[in-house]
Amino acid sequence: MNRPDSASLRRALADQLEQGGVLRTPAWRKAIEAVPRELFLPSFFRAEPGPGGITQYIPVTQDTQEDERLALVYQNETWVTQLDGHLTADTTVRPVTGFPTSSSTVPSTVVEMLESLDVDDGMNVLEIGTGTGYSTALMCHRLGEDNVTSVEVDHAVSERADAALEDAGYSTWTVTGDGLLGHPRRAPYDRVIATCALRRIPYAWVRQTRPGGIILATVGPSAWSYGTGLAKLTVKDDGSAVGRIIGRTSFMPARAEAAVPLSGDLSARAAYADTERNTSLSPDVLNDWMPAFLAQLAAPGTQLVRAVSDSRETVYLFDPGREAFAALTTAGDRWNVRQGGPVAIWDAIESALTAWRNAGEPDITSVRLEVTPEAHAYWIGDEPPLRWKHSHAPLMSN
Repeated sequence: MNRPDSASLRRALADQLEQGGVLRTPAWRKAIEAVPRELFLPSFFRAEPGPGGITQYIPVTQDTQEDERLALVYQNETWVTQLDGHLTADTTVRPVTGFPTSSSTVPSTVVEMLESLDVDDGMNVLEIGTGTGYSTALMCHRLGEDNVTSVEVDHAVSERADAALEDAGYSTWTVTGDGLLGHPRRAPYDRVIATCALRRIPYAWVRQTRPGGIILATVGPSAWSYGTGLAKLTVKDDGSAVGRIIGRTSFMPARAEAAVPLSGDLSARAAYADTERNTSLSPDVLNDWMPAFLAQLAAPGTQLVRAVSDSRETVYLFDPGREAFAALTTAGDRWNVRQGGPVAIWDAIESALTAWRNAGEPDITSVRLEVTPEAHAYWIGDEPPLRWKHSHAPLMSN
């Protein structure tokens, strides 16, 4: 079977990424121009609004007109490749609904992360989250197939990616397993890169990285689709890793950390409060990226749900692991907050956001972090810093 020639589309994508400022080095441009993205997207879903405003996913497959499919493949877009942990576009001919669980990330984000990884020839790289295998192939082209190890938790996703990599000519190290554990067999690594969002960076990755090596991963809320930051850390001789948030980014959560959607009567979950008071801080502030990031530092593991009953909005914050909640409802120009459980969720969030505002509302790139065998620490500023500390197990905040 003759493959369509996508060389001109690859060059056009490289031009677009270069003009957008994310593609900066000739070596990565050569990788973009060499790797056919269509091999890693034989089928996928495109999203569009459906009845009642619910997103529906339209399958794009080998049966789709070839020019149309290639034009979509080479758009600078994220394409969903799996719904609900099992449904793929090649298994349906109709629009479907569901929750995205695997995708091919927008190329601009892929390339920006690869550029930020600061690789050199011959480096040994661990990738967490193989996905379609496209970013794996780019690294294989840049570094050589024997220098890339990629771990994917989903067996079916891993098999498809491995087949696509072989088809593209890369017999690299693909592993099916829990990427949060890394892959000690091929350690130590010069670089670790994750294509999923994490509550915190596993210390196993630090332990498997050489001193001076870099870890690049998205950290932040596992239950929200925003408020996450791209963390870049350097591993030190003493076994710790230090760095900062270098920008905003968004990825699907690691499968092991994906939050189970809350169901049932939410008002019943929040029926018995220990405290009740008014607050001048509107929960609407959590719609903004940096406040959402800080809220998860202050109250890790919290899920946010908005509900409307009798034209009255209630904003719920639940911490299922600690059986704590905060429920906020409008009270004139203020909000009433009811809290229950062993931790006062809204008190912690309100304190963090008040301190952040008093510090001049610094951007997410002002956040520094350190990972040690015992804990994660985040801070902003120096005298005195805004500081949060999370032990590795179980999740706690100081």
